[in-house]
Amino acid sequence: MITRRTFLGTMGAATALAAMPTARALGANDRIRIALVGCGDRGMQDLRDALKESNIEIVAAADAYTRRLEMMKEKYPNIKTYDDPLKLLENKDVDAVINATPLHLHAKYFLATLQAGKDLYSEKTMAYNIADATACRNAAKASKQVVQIGMQHESEGELRDVQDWVKSGKLGKLTMVEAWMSRNTPRGKGQWVRPIPEDCNPDHVRWDLFLANRPKSAFDANKFINWRLFWEFSGGNITENMVHQIAWIATALDLDVPAAAYCAGGVFSEKDGRQVPDTIAVTLEYPNDLTVLWQSTFSNARYGLGEHYLGSNGTIEHVSGSTGMVTGSQNSRGGTKFMPEKANDPSGVVIESTTKGVTHMGNWFDAIRSRSKDKVNATVEVGYRSSVASFMSNLAYRRKARVTFEDAKAAAPDALYNEADLHTSHHKA
Repeated sequence: MITRRTFLGTMGAATALAAMPTARALGANDRIRIALVGCGDRGMQDLRDALKESNIEIVAAADAYTRRLEMMKEKYPNIKTYDDPLKLLENKDVDAVINATPLHLHAKYFLATLQAGKDLYSEKTMAYNIADATACRNAAKASKQVVQIGMQHESEGELRDVQDWVKSGKLGKLTMVEAWMSRNTPRGKGQWVRPIPEDCNPDHVRWDLFLANRPKSAFDANKFINWRLFWEFSGGNITENMVHQIAWIATALDLDVPAAAYCAGGVFSEKDGRQVPDTIAVTLEYPNDLTVLWQSTFSNARYGLGEHYLGSNGTIEHVSGSTGMVTGSQNSRGGTKFMPEKANDPSGVVIESTTKGVTHMGNWFDAIRSRSKDKVNATVEVGYRSSVASFMSNLAYRRKARVTFEDAKAAAPDALYNEADLHTSHHKA
């Protein structure tokens, strides 16, 4: 967690960031030199997506695991590699950084990247808790750097169409959004469970850098490789998957943070020692008479991924299919359309989304070249609101109780993984 004493979380952050190095001037066709921090599966996908864009060069990489650095060096022989991301950030050849570290490290390297004067693509979820999310938002506002959050669905063309339909009043009175995300795997092979390589041991892993501000503990290869399964490092399915859809819904409807959250579920199908639930039903209360429901299971993939926006005059159906979750590919199964409610709109017609999207990385690079912070599709504000909704949902699950925004702000930053602090009120973020 980032505490109130953290440098970039203080009242002097704006002044301090203003004095930091700034990005070099880039023309429309200039090469952007990027670095990857966190070279696991998600980071490598981000890098592949980045290198598909024009005039992008990978010049550096950092990871706490030597195996990953060796693989990076083999694939990109000319890059510089580091076991400590803070050392990488001293490299003056780096213009922009992709932060694909585990969730509990997102805020640390988010803040450090801005302090180093480099543009940033920070993977979702932007921050583990509300204190970290607030520190990231404040630092980004004070910085001149261009920040894109890794929520690729924000660059879909369908989102622009849904925003237009909502603003035009086509839905009438909107009272509920139903959302879902379902997956399945062969029995015995749990979601997010990766094999542990033989060399994953203290001789090849900077365990101290992985733990960072978490309690000191003996090396645990399973936690290092499969960190998504444990509350100490992860928010589970809510921060891996729900966050994408809650961000999309909030952007489509111009929502702020939820007023309250409920969450039920448990570890029902993946009995492999994981702490985070595999079956979840979240209810988010928003002001102005709106309820958002999100449900997910890891034991049935029939309906993939999607949302229904239920209004008195019509329904918006946004169905991406399960394959669209990670890649952000559009219409992988289904599509996005408005369907009128005949009771209140008897002459209405079905309207299908036709607006084309852009690549999420391309959107970030365009904003970097134009030095236009506000041109990114997944802004820090999107990251903040979805981080807050995620923390509220997980806190409601852990407490087995309704959690308001005020409750969540007052919660201890380590409440999700520290039983002693689960019900403790702490400082307000």
